[in-house]
Amino acid sequence: MLHPLPSSCADIPSPKQFTYPFHYTPHPLCLAAADAVRTYLHTQPHLLADAKRGKMLGVLVVGVPQADGSEGRGFLAAFSGELSGSNRQPYFVPPIYDLLHPEGRFQREERAVVALTRAIHTLRHLPQFHDAATALHHCEEQAAQEVAAAKAYLKQAKSRRDQLRHSPASTVSSQEAQLVAESRHLKAEFRRLRQHHAQRIAAAAARIRTFTTAAEALIRERARRSAALQHWLFNQYHLHNALGEVAALPTLFEGLPPSGSGECCAPKLLQAAFLTGFHPLCMAEFWMGVSPRDEVRCEGNFYPSCRHKCRPLLRHMLRGLDVEPNPLLERNRAMAAQLRILYVDQNFVVVSKPSGMLSVPGNDDVPSVRDEVRRRFPQAEGPMMVHRLDMDTSGLMVVALTAEAYRRLQVQFARHTIEKCYVALLDSPTGDAHSLPFPPEGTICLPLCANPDDRPRQMVSQRYGLPAETHYQVVGRQPSLRLHLHPTTGRTHQLRLHCAHPEGLGVPIVGDALYGRPDTRLCLHAESLAFTHPTTGERLTFHDAAPF
Repeated sequence: MLHPLPSSCADIPSPKQFTYPFHYTPHPLCLAAADAVRTYLHTQPHLLADAKRGKMLGVLVVGVPQADGSEGRGFLAAFSGELSGSNRQPYFVPPIYDLLHPEGRFQREERAVVALTRAIHTLRHLPQFHDAATALHHCEEQAAQEVAAAKAYLKQAKSRRDQLRHSPASTVSSQEAQLVAESRHLKAEFRRLRQHHAQRIAAAAARIRTFTTAAEALIRERARRSAALQHWLFNQYHLHNALGEVAALPTLFEGLPPSGSGECCAPKLLQAAFLTGFHPLCMAEFWMGVSPRDEVRCEGNFYPSCRHKCRPLLRHMLRGLDVEPNPLLERNRAMAAQLRILYVDQNFVVVSKPSGMLSVPGNDDVPSVRDEVRRRFPQAEGPMMVHRLDMDTSGLMVVALTAEAYRRLQVQFARHTIEKCYVALLDSPTGDAHSLPFPPEGTICLPLCANPDDRPRQMVSQRYGLPAETHYQVVGRQPSLRLHLHPTTGRTHQLRLHCAHPEGLGVPIVGDALYGRPDTRLCLHAESLAFTHPTTGERLTFHDAAPF
């Protein structure tokens, strides 16, 4: 599984530090290794066909101890999950645990769980179960109809008796005993009718309960065995690091590990390196094939390791390696000084946020717009942050300095009376209107939600997504397609996904490292912002020209 680097790499020095896997620029050695993996796959039609359906691949350049005490170099390759129906393929590193081995415990237990599922399905589709369910439904319908008719008759009879009681006194007194007897008789008949139907329904329900009780017992057994199997499986993943430490996968998560943990490229590559005594030098992961329907992945683009599944694992596996510092830390400290104040009064401040700066504090303790505004305006109170911009998006933001201004500005955002216009450059060839891959103007409506397996990425989901709408207009074609974007909703990464997703414009924004390919910056800028002053009622408009 160790492969030589191309001869063109002989003069490329090794990196001084190992790749920070959650934000990196691929090292030239990784670029060469990735090209070698693509070349190999083109010699394997069955593997290539499956990879073209969409697959994340990874390479790890390693130092290899030589007999003379020197260190050679080579690379390892991996794929996420399975490739061509197997988690083991020549040329690639093996899985951390082979859950697909046909005679292994996982496969045996999974076959037992599948058998329980089939038994549940069979039980629910027996003719006797169907007949019993039909009989119960018929009893319930008949009961509802007859009870409703009896109630209507009782109401009519009472109305008739009430009319008789309003007749001359002599007539009423002679019939009162008869009217009371009739009322008691009808009520007794109504009770008997309800008891009769209750007994029929209970008998029908008892017949169907023999089937549902058996099915529920099978469902409980399936749930028990599935949970036990998942717990056992996670404990088979024993993850190594450069210090020689070994940790079981469940110990690295605060709660239950997400499904598929340990099956991504990065942990598989590092595990193979540590078990074979290789020294990890640099790593990269790249996409091959078509994009998934819900996510955005571009052929040939490099991607950071996923945070949801991989971050807890890599936090352990990278121990003992000299890893690059998180580039966002130093960058955001520099960004804070570049935050420009465009307007300020006692109620709010309008700022121009530079690309690369967080709007609010994150998990990495880096400076944010909120931190910097609070530092410059220590009298600020309340939540302050009325809205946000993505870290890589630049442009206009309004920040409240009082709790009342925050509340009133929030109302404007909720009522969509705040007008926003963004400028974006799209990563596509230029040309005339006829060569545009989409109409020159229009509206994109794609529901969005967080990708639970790959935060901070978002995804398109018709089932779980919240409505998101963006109006767009092409305003230039040289040297790149230039758009005005007007969001009517404010979902996370809305503009980036609406541009990049195949069901949107199908063209990512220049420099979009999450949904396209990285560049010097994300070319998305909040250029204009219009809203009503929270105290004077004056309509204000601010403009900040895009820096690209």
